[in-house]
Amino acid sequence: MYDERLTVPRSWWLLPVAIGLTLALILLRLSAVGALVGLVVGIAAGAAAISSYGSARIRVVQGSLVAGQARIPVDALGTAHPLSPAEAVAWRGRSADPRAFMLLRSYVPTALRVEVSDPADPTPYLYLSTRSPMKLAEALEAARRGART
Repeated sequence: MYDERLTVPRSWWLLPVAIGLTLALILLRLSAVGALVGLVVGIAAGAAAISSYGSARIRVVQGSLVAGQARIPVDALGTAHPLSPAEAVAWRGRSADPRAFMLLRSYVPTALRVEVSDPADPTPYLYLSTRSPMKLAEALEAARRGART
């Protein structure tokens, strides 16, 4: 029903190159081969770290919301509130509840706050960084309607 990968911005892919060049310059004092190894290892390690950080996914599938490592049935969720960029900053800062589940990516300006309606769950709400908060809210509502029937 809904699938989004929170990939990092393209400009972040310059960081592994910078890490590789830095490591190469450090190891250049030892040998040229060491510098080459440092360049390759630095770029590979930096790319793996950025790829891992940007692989977070938000999905609505089979009556569940899957956000990162969390899987929550849609019937345990309440109202979904799309957040503007200013509201998103407030809800991940001064208005945040420490008990909330947050799939936060600072490079995504908008978010969705979903209330948790399960009384046995101590989590008050889910904060999900998403580029399409309205589409995610609609997908959750559609999944909720489908779970009722």
